[in-house]
Order: sequence, then C-alpha cells, then structure tokens
Amino acid sequence: MIFLPELAFLLLLAAVSCRKDDPQPNPPLEWEVPAVEDLVFYEVNVRAFGASGDLTGVRQKLDHIASLGVNAIWLMPIHPIGSINSVNSPYSIQNYTEVGAEYGTLDDLRALVDEAHDLGIIVVLDWVANHTAWDHPWITNTDWYTQDANGNIIHPAGTNWQDVADLNFSNGPMREAMIEAMRFWLDNADIDGFRCDAADWVPNSFWEQAIWSLRAGTERPLIFLAEGADSGLLPAGFDVNFGWNWYDGIKSVYNGTSATTLAGIHTGQMNSIPNGKTQLRFTTNHDESAWDATPVTLFGGLDGAFGAQVISTFMGGIPLIYGSQEVGQPSTVPFFSNAPINWTQNSAILADYQAMRGIYGSHPEARSGSLADASNSSVVSFVRELDNRQIWVAVNCRNAAKSLDVPVGWQEEWADVLTGELQVAGAMREFEPYEWSIWVQEN
Repeated sequence: MIFLPELAFLLLLAAVSCRKDDPQPNPPLEWEVPAVEDLVFYEVNVRAFGASGDLTGVRQKLDHIASLGVNAIWLMPIHPIGSINSVNSPYSIQNYTEVGAEYGTLDDLRALVDEAHDLGIIVVLDWVANHTAWDHPWITNTDWYTQDANGNIIHPAGTNWQDVADLNFSNGPMREAMIEAMRFWLDNADIDGFRCDAADWVPNSFWEQAIWSLRAGTERPLIFLAEGADSGLLPAGFDVNFGWNWYDGIKSVYNGTSATTLAGIHTGQMNSIPNGKTQLRFTTNHDESAWDATPVTLFGGLDGAFGAQVISTFMGGIPLIYGSQEVGQPSTVPFFSNAPINWTQNSAILADYQAMRGIYGSHPEARSGSLADASNSSVVSFVRELDNRQIWVAVNCRNAAKSLDVPVGWQEEWADVLTGELQVAGAMREFEPYEWSIWVQEN
C-alpha cells in the first residue's frame, strides 16, 4: 500500500487538534518575539566563537551580540555530525534531536536561549530537512530516502555531497517524523523558530504542512527563515527568504556597475513579496565567507565593506550580520573546522557597527518607511519616510572622491545622526572614498 502525503497531512491535523484541546494552560511568554519587519539577525558559527567552539563560547559573547542592536540569533546546526564519508560538515546531521558533544549539552543550549531571551533576543535553529548523514537512525527506513533504479539510497542529485543521504518527501511517515523532530526543540529548548537550509530543494507542500502544524501546536509566535528564493516559499508560511539577487547586485555595484541599479533590484524584489513577509539582506554569511570571500575583500577594504552593510541595512528588508564581519575579519571563516575569531581586531569598525545599529533600531522610518531614491552611478542615495519622519542615507561605493546632485526637495536642513549637527543640504554634496552619511529630519 502506498502511503499518500495527503493522508499523512490529515492525520497530522487530527493530532494537532487533539493537542490544542489539552486542558493544561500554556504558561505566559516571558520574552517578546519581534515583529517580522523589526528583526535584525545575527548568524552564529558556533565553532568560531571561542577556543572551545561550543555553546558556552556563544553565551560568553551574548553581550557583544546585544550591543549590535540584534534581536534574533540564527544558530548554525548544533547536532551530532555523521561519521560516514564525513567532511566534518555541521550540515550532515546524525541525529535531529540531540546536541552534538562538541557543542555541549541540551542544558547548555537551554542556558544560552534563556540568557538570550533575557536580553530581548530570540533564537532560531538552523534546520537541515533535505538530507541526513548516512548513519542517521532513520537510514534503516530505506523508503524514507531517495533511491536509484537499483534501490540504493543516493546523495542529493546534482551535488558532490557524498556525506549525506537524500530524503524522500513523498513518504508521509518521514514527513511526520521530521515535524516531530522540529517540535522537540520548541518544547525542550524554547527555540523561537527555524532557519531552513536548502529550502528550495524541499517541496513547498512539506513546508506548508510543517509550518502550519508547528504554529498550530503552540500559542507562541514563531519565525521561519527560508534559505531559498522559490516564489512558493513565502506563501507556504515562511516569514523571510534570502536576498540572493540583492547580494549579487551590491557586489556588482562595488565592482563598477552603476549604483542606480540597486533601487531597481530592491523594488522588484519587494513588489513580489506578499504582505507581512520580507527578505533577508546580507553582504556575507557562512557560505559566502567560506566559499566566496569576506566583505573586506569583496567591497574594497574595511571602509567599503562597512558602506555596503549600511546600504543593505537601510534600503529595506531585514539585515543580517555574520559573526566576524563586525570586527572586519580579513580572512574567510571556515565552518567545517574550529577557527576562533579574533574579537579585538578593528575596534573602530566594531564601534561603527554599534553606532549604525543604534540608528537603525531607534528610527522606525529606517525599517518601515517608503523609499525615494536619488542615486547616481557611484553614490547610493535614498530617503525613507514614515509618519513625517525622514532618514537620508548616502554611501559612496567607489574608492575615489565622488559628487552627488541633491534633489531640490532634499535641499533643506538635516541633522547628522552621529553628531546631531544641523546641516543645510546644498545642490551638490562631495563624498570622500567609501564615505557614508546618515541624516534625519522631522517635519
């Protein structure tokens, strides 16, 4: 008998309905989950946060993370890593419901989450649904995995990921087991949601089933972040997807493409996103840092890297910091091995990050305001406005002095957000190499 995914879904709905009728009241939530548009994500490569490369090392840096105006941590996978064909990748999951010994214990995770919540920071767990390690307990259920014509389980097609086995999402019991494994972390560690790896590779029908079930099973708000750009991910229930086109676009601008292209990329992406959803904007993450290059390399040095982050933060979507870029990490940060970050390097850049995030957090117009763009080929320049409050962001994307024609309507008195100094914007503004400025105005 073939088990239909639709039947599995109906059975799951019934189970959730029973769970919702449980007479035991849910305890009140002791921390606040930010609105989607107010999220500021920080990605944690656990192996890089200290010499120990574990959850305790992350706990020791929570005050540092909070100083950046962050309200959401994305923890890269913390599960045991498979030993068959292993390359020591944290994305080769040996058990979905355990903490890997190298990272610590479940109690260590609980302590980290509790302390983060006390600081007003939610914690989202990286979830690898597309595949497991070859020594995962599920591997004995061969029909839970994709097979070739000879009945052999295969690694994900079109990849060289020999250390993982591809899961079969036509199998209903596997889907149910996956959802229950995700629920384990909500129930046992107060995780606030999931960043879902390789989301484009997993059927949207599963994501809809899983997200609906997990949300229906709790009164807590949950955040779901998709590593993917498929048009069906946000309608399936995700709150945020990845801004890959944005990342490619801003790299291109810093390599000489006209800065006027960024507003078009931004508008095109945001116009395609359903109401209440948004996009993650980044200038690096664990993949890009490891396989592409660090922002310091990609954007022309420390100043250029910071300017690119200013643009990505203020133009729209929700910003991401990858742990290490706030101290101007010059070399790539591996995640298949322990590589502790030097947190004392480039203290001036760290101070700039802290100041920038303070501005972003204290100005609602920076997060939700309408956009008016006046960029030229070299300088990104835009105003965001909300409730008669305006914030003007300008960044020179070139390692050379450049000028900007200021629109007539912007030739008014503005306050520099860093100094508070009032300035009257003239018809033209000169910018030093990679210079950035932020002004505000209240009408």
